[in-house]
Amino acid sequence: MNILNVHHNKKTINFNLLTFILYLQKQAIIILDLDLLEHLQSFLTDKRKETFERVLSERTRHFTVVTEDVYQLHNTSAVMRSCDVFGVQDLSIVEEINSKRIDKEIAMGAQKWVNLKRYNSIDICIDDLKSQGYQIVATSPHNQSVALHDFDVTKKSAFFFGKERDGLSPTVLQKADVSLKIPMCGFTESLNISVSAAIVLQHVITKLKQSDVQWSLTPDQKNELRILWAKNTIRSADDIIARFYLQNPNKT
Repeated sequence: MNILNVHHNKKTINFNLLTFILYLQKQAIIILDLDLLEHLQSFLTDKRKETFERVLSERTRHFTVVTEDVYQLHNTSAVMRSCDVFGVQDLSIVEEINSKRIDKEIAMGAQKWVNLKRYNSIDICIDDLKSQGYQIVATSPHNQSVALHDFDVTKKSAFFFGKERDGLSPTVLQKADVSLKIPMCGFTESLNISVSAAIVLQHVITKLKQSDVQWSLTPDQKNELRILWAKNTIRSADDIIARFYLQNPNKT
């Protein structure tokens, strides 16, 4: 059987073909293989493929969202749902203290369509996002924060939302490139995190799409998501992918 050399996380690992397929599935690695995409799409209805194309045309990575140690499970799940609704493809969850699983009922299936990345260190999360060109945006009601309607949407931005009661950690507030607030005129000066995220995303996405910024996904990014979404849609998709590569060993 074929022996493969795979480079992952700066390590070279030797695999036979079947072990390689199982490894990809465990690591949730999506290989941009257009033949595999064509094969998976043969299992989808025309209506499903049309839906994928409609949603992909509105998806962006110009903005991303981060939640920091949110305690209530339904809040993180609702934020993921807002990301999907407003076309933000990536959500990062920092869990230095609180570790939760996404509530599928509240997320309403959004976990199939939004890329989720977990961190156990806020510093690593911030460094990772900055290395990708994102400015760090701390959502905070303090007076020195920029009002939402004045926010510059042309910059690639990662919006951080904090704990329900305490808000963002001092680390995020200190390392943020800008702070952002939702103008409020009542006695209370805070909103539920999921409500805040929905308000912010609706505003910045609407403003972004009215700008001249090139916010759409690249062709390769769209194809990667077509494969991922097909995999998350098709019953027994892992078995179908395994059979595809076993029948086409030269593809690996």
